[in-house]
Amino acid sequence: MEFCPTCGMLLQYELPHMDRSARFYCPGCPYVCQIEPRIKIKRRQHLVRKKLDPVISIDSLDNAQTTRERCEMCGFDEAAFVEMQTRSADEPATRFYKCKGCRHTWNDSS
Repeated sequence: MEFCPTCGMLLQYELPHMDRSARFYCPGCPYVCQIEPRIKIKRRQHLVRKKLDPVISIDSLDNAQTTRERCEMCGFDEAAFVEMQTRSADEPATRFYKCKGCRHTWNDSS
């Protein structure tokens, strides 16, 4: 966003027309700023991806409470679970399960 140096209003963008280049103009005063057709990049900045810690790790399910929940992979009847609120407060919590038999993980939002 650019502002008028004279009156401080937000400048409007006007498309190039015929032989006139694109420009910014002030709707409140006669200020006009021509835009050069070539833009020069003054500085290049490389973005570095920030390392994110997982919200829930599979290892945290090893010491969790257990319940009778059938594993869809091996059919074992016992699984460790952790319940977390992953959506808005008026939505139900999400349960993350880990099978005690084959260590398969899944979630159930109920």
